Order: sequence, then structure tokens, then C-alpha cells
Amino acid sequence: MDNIGPILETLTHRLANIPPDFLDEPRMAKNNKGVAVAALVNDVLRMLGNVSPLDGLEKFDGMDAGKDRNRLALTMIATWLLADEWFIKAALPAAQFMTILDQTVAELAAATAAHKFASDPDRREELARVVLARLNYRPYGESLAQATDRLSSISGKERRRLVEASRAAEQRARAIREALAKKAAEESADKWTRE
Repeated sequence: MDNIGPILETLTHRLANIPPDFLDEPRMAKNNKGVAVAALVNDVLRMLGNVSPLDGLEKFDGMDAGKDRNRLALTMIATWLLADEWFIKAALPAAQFMTILDQTVAELAAATAAHKFASDPDRREELARVVLARLNYRPYGESLAQATDRLSSISGKERRRLVEASRAAEQRARAIREALAKKAAEESADKWTRE
């Protein structure tokens, strides 16, 4: 998060006022109804001054409604966010844009229902902060420490990572305590056998 990005409230306000079309059902390969997410991604790529080969857009054609629906629904919300004037002026490279829509969205969609990123204030902030962080930006007016701290407190994924790290540290500390207790018991036993 080395670079200064847009004002966070601008992005969260944009997500709060997302047009209903971006919250419609994504089109699945077996059904011609719904939003063609690949076309939407391509449109936003063009707005950013980029072009993607068709095979790069195939991952946005839903094949399995149970597996792909939430990811594609969140992709539509993320494209709305990335179509903000600030990102257009920043002229994101296609590779960064596609990484956000491919990897970051998949990670977030695996943990949370897509529409919460438009309806819930904390999830809107999480989406905006995660996208900015993955692009190496922090919200305007925040120091690196403030942005990092707020991201770790708002992001469910980041919270889980911190909890897992804390558990691992506690397990290591427990193992050390047990080893020290065992060593002390052995030394005590040696002392008794010598006397």
C-alpha cells in the first residue's frame, strides 16, 4: 500500500449506490438469462484502455451455478467499483484488473455472499480496502499504518489469518513450556538418582 489512492468514502458510497443491473443474476452457460459477466468485464477493461483476448474472459462464463454464481455476482459488483472515475484516470493495467477480478474476488466470494458487499457497510469497506491494497494503494488521508490496521480489522480473511497466526504462536509457546517442564522433571529425577 505504498501509493495514495482515492478517498475511501467515495468508493463505499459508489458501492452503496450500485445500480440494480449490477445486482442481477449472472448468466450461467446452461441458461441465457442474466447478465453476461464476461461482456461486462470486457466493457470495463475497454473503459480502462485495455483489451483482453477472448480466452482471458472465459473464466467469467459461469459453468456451474452452485460453484460460480457467488463469484460471478461479486465480479459484477467489483467491476462497478473498478469503473469508478479514479480507477479510469489511474489507467490500471489489464493484468492488475484481471487479477482483482479473478483471484481477489474468488477469495472474497468464498467467504461471503456477494450482495453483502453492496448492502452491508463493513463489507463495502472491506471490498474497497482489499481492492486498493491488492493494487498497492491505500485510501487518501491514511498513513500506511492506519490503512494496514483498518484493513486487518475489517477484512474477514485478514482476521482469520491473524487468528490462525495467533493459534500457531500459542501452540509453539505451549510446546516450549511442555519441553521446559519435561527437561526440569528430567533434571530433578537425575538429581534424586545422584543423591
